[in-house]
Amino acid sequence: MRYAGIDIGSRTIELVVVDDRGVAQDSLQADTGFDPIVQAKKLLSEVSFDHITATGYGRNLFEVAFDSPTVTEIKAHATGAWALFPGVFGVLDIGGQDSKAMSLLNNGRVKKFEMNDRCAAGTGKFLEIMARSLGYDIDAFGPEAMLAESYLNISSMCTVFAESEVTSLIAKGEGRREIARGLHESVVRRAAAMVNRAAGKGGDIVFTGGVAKNPCIVRSLAEKLGCRVFIPDDPQAVGAFGAALLTMQAHGGQ
Repeated sequence: MRYAGIDIGSRTIELVVVDDRGVAQDSLQADTGFDPIVQAKKLLSEVSFDHITATGYGRNLFEVAFDSPTVTEIKAHATGAWALFPGVFGVLDIGGQDSKAMSLLNNGRVKKFEMNDRCAAGTGKFLEIMARSLGYDIDAFGPEAMLAESYLNISSMCTVFAESEVTSLIAKGEGRREIARGLHESVVRRAAAMVNRAAGKGGDIVFTGGVAKNPCIVRSLAEKLGCRVFIPDDPQAVGAFGAALLTMQAHGGQ
């Protein structure tokens, strides 16, 4: 039997298929685009599976279109993170439009969680806009920020106000790298506060979502939290992987 999980996010869609042992056999990704169901159908046409579960912000659309069961992003990311890093203390997921932090029990289930889904502050979208305002490609944004010898404090986390603040700093002749590092530090402060509220202190965390690919965020987050921050090989696929594992468990798999 083959079990699938699909994570329909605001920016990308991930599809993971596992076997009866919970080992990933296929992992695909596509941009969400204007019509996520059309994109999802394209991904599904490329793999074979027996059962599927959806997660992510578009999971209810998928449920209607495919008569599929769904699971919350919180549960999916917790399940995927625990499978990859058994015994981990907590999980931080920062995606394109929202961010989530959770603490886990000693069986991998969610104990408590915090979620920011009201604005793009501190998310991948925020970093994309800030990178563009500084003339950086998003992939170079983190590495460039790490080269700064110091950083400038960015007081606003509202995307619109922060962009205006960045424009003012540029006009004053401040260095791009120092501004970039300040923006990264503002994201880390917000993320660390979420982790501390959800999980407290004293344990290692798994960092999932697209922002986990940013090396400056990862390094600063570990320093701020004073713990190890584990990054999966494909941090964006953890939710889909967790959904696939939950599909397997629901149908009598390992």
